[in-house]
Order: sequence, then structure tokens, then C-alpha cells
Amino acid sequence: MTVFPPAPPRDDPPFRDGERAALDAWLDLHRATLLTKCAGLTPEQLGERSVPPSSLSLRGLLRHMTDVERSWYRRVLGGAGDAPALYWSDDDPDGDFDAIGRPGDDPATAVPAELAAWTAEVAAAREIAAGFASLDDVGAGLRHGERVSLRWVQLHMIEEYARHNGHADLLRERIDGVTGE
Repeated sequence: MTVFPPAPPRDDPPFRDGERAALDAWLDLHRATLLTKCAGLTPEQLGERSVPPSSLSLRGLLRHMTDVERSWYRRVLGGAGDAPALYWSDDDPDGDFDAIGRPGDDPATAVPAELAAWTAEVAAAREIAAGFASLDDVGAGLRHGERVSLRWVQLHMIEEYARHNGHADLLRERIDGVTGE
């Protein structure tokens, strides 16, 4: 039986660090937390829904955060407006969650590909962020017609992961009773 791989270590951010290093460390902690919530589960378990009528699942959260990473870093900071979402579209705005379990969805092959896509987007995000000299630097793309600073994106990503990791806590407990960080 295939299971989601072990998560990377969750290292507490240093207590006294510069702003940029602190933001990077907190974001990495939250990224690792999402993987921790998925670790050791089967592809089928990752697709288990919370409660009807919600389509929320751990697999959906991984897909959602892949597209969130892609949107903020590639499109907004990097200016790659031609980097479309991987899992949702204008015709299927909740496809990151709703497409799980549709005909043709094979979790055994999809989950490894989805983890690889998330890993690639996180690597791209780190590379793009590293190219900014200052947290005050703004990206080449627009969000609601405005350019956005690296600081704003980093803070937003911490908030986005923290919120969804709360969902992931509840999903994991419902699936197999595992609680904790």
C-alpha cells in the first residue's frame, strides 16, 4: 500500500532573527506542517472529505496550496501571467477540491504527481523570493491592478498556510485520530 512520504522536520524558527529570515522560517514551518498532516496516509485517505456538503480534503488542500504558491510567486512576484492554475479554472473555480473523486481520478497515480507539483512550486517560490533584494521590493505582476511587495506576499502565505493547516488538523483527526503538530 502506497502512503504519503514522511514530512520534513518542523524546525521552530529562531527566537531572534532578522525579519526576512524570520518570514522565511515561519513560512517553511507552515509548509512542513501541511506535509506532516498528510504523512503516512494512503492516497484514498488523503481524498477523504470533511463533512457533507464540503469538498474539503487533505489532498484538496495540497492541490490548493500548489496553486496558491504558483499564483503569488510566479504570477504576482515573477510576472509570469501565462502560468495558469494547475487545478482550477474559471469554469471550475473549486476544481482543486471538487475534481477529487470525479470519474478518471486515480488517487494512486495522482497523489505522487500532486506532491511533485507542490514541491516544484515551493522550489520556484523560494527561487523567486531569493531574487528580491529587499522585502519592500515589488513584483512584476499585478494583483487587483496593484504591484505587491515581497513582504506582503510572505505574510499572506504564512496566513494562508496557517488557516489551512487548522483545517488539516481537523481533517487528519477525523481520518485516523492523529492530533498534534
